[in-house]
Amino acid sequence: MKVSFHGAARCVTGSKHLLETPSGKKILLDCGMFQGHGADTEVLNRHFGFSPPSVDAVILSHAHIDHCGLLPMLVKEGFSGPVYCTAGTRDLAEIMLLDSADIQEQDIRYINKKRIRKGKPALEPLYDTDDVRALVDLFVPLEYHAPAEIMNGVELTFFDTGHMVGSAAIHLRINDHDRVKTLTFSGDVGRYENSILRAPEPFPASDYLIIESTYGDRLHDTAEDTETRLLEAIRYTCVEKKGKLIIPAFSVGRTQEVLHALSNLELDKTLPDIPVYVDSPLATEATAVIQKHRSYYNAEMQAILSVDSDPFGFHNLQYTQNVEQSKALNFIQEPCVIISSSGMADAGRVKHHIKNNIEDPANTILFVGHCEPSSLGGRLLSGMSEVKIFGDLYSVRAEVQQIRTLSAHADARDLVTYITESEPYALKKVFLVHGEWDTMMNFRETLNKTGIKDVEIPDLHSEWVI
Repeated sequence: MKVSFHGAARCVTGSKHLLETPSGKKILLDCGMFQGHGADTEVLNRHFGFSPPSVDAVILSHAHIDHCGLLPMLVKEGFSGPVYCTAGTRDLAEIMLLDSADIQEQDIRYINKKRIRKGKPALEPLYDTDDVRALVDLFVPLEYHAPAEIMNGVELTFFDTGHMVGSAAIHLRINDHDRVKTLTFSGDVGRYENSILRAPEPFPASDYLIIESTYGDRLHDTAEDTETRLLEAIRYTCVEKKGKLIIPAFSVGRTQEVLHALSNLELDKTLPDIPVYVDSPLATEATAVIQKHRSYYNAEMQAILSVDSDPFGFHNLQYTQNVEQSKALNFIQEPCVIISSSGMADAGRVKHHIKNNIEDPANTILFVGHCEPSSLGGRLLSGMSEVKIFGDLYSVRAEVQQIRTLSAHADARDLVTYITESEPYALKKVFLVHGEWDTMMNFRETLNKTGIKDVEIPDLHSEWVI
């Protein structure tokens, strides 16, 4: 049996891990898009490192774009097999990928105008909405804890990781001649103190584990600080400075956590009387899907629903409905909060909002999650005095802040708990993915200290016999 790593290898995005069974069948675990790698992003996303028609099945851990974002391109280039996932992942992935295709088409049109003026050839998007619709027909939803034989000699079971609605660890039992080998892929692991979702659950004893390590060398601030930090940012920017608070936030998961925190502040009667705009069609749709899948909520959220039927809504909250309303936000003079995607500010409407507000010191750009160092968000957080947006340089006069308490990823303590709750000494080998090199090195040392000695950090396109 072989496993090769074609994304999220010594970096945080582009999750793709190809498993070849003893019978020669190929199973792709995730098919994510690389994000935030600067000029290298386009090249990384154009080349899979394997032949799409040779893949027999895909198993999708969850619907974030860095895990599912290249599935339409996989279909476009010849894949036609089943895509196994949970029902929540199926519903979210459909709207997220349609949005991704739309964003690509819009951004390409904007960029091509400048390229054509400079005599450069026009670019093409990675895929379009027709490719997404062809993919949707291939989704096969499965329930948690329900073993399914997805091909001869391969059994799949999903386990909840608490990272987002529908997120799942992938547990495989694979017949290898005279014995059964077991492999678990964590996807992304959520936090044990998630404000909305259930905590990650243990996975069965496994021979091999592929696990994310995004925050494998640090601890998050306590979740209780989130509402305080948001309130401070709104009061400082919108009340004291009379400016705009721009919050780049991924449309699925992070936006809903921000809205839930603001809703709680209003219930406590501490939220200032400031307009809050969610400028993301995807966030609007995603919030509706997340409301539909309430069975994923934790006990605290279930209790809140008994007294508040809309835990993501509050007075002064407005969702933009079209491009014209989005553009109109640029001309608003009064203080306001704008929540828009993407979270790394490398694509989507928030990139335009940052462009239009970055040179005003009254404004604040508040990041609420991880940003790749070379992404626009990463460059702003590094303290750069000038940044290039859509090919033009802008002076950074707005304040740039970050709240780390809203991360949907497990921190180092959570990751160790996740592994040690699941018979860690049965593991023959652990592969660390979805993390920066230094973080992975530190996390490997942490695991070694717990007694887990065989920990590998695969490089891009490397192959391992297991």
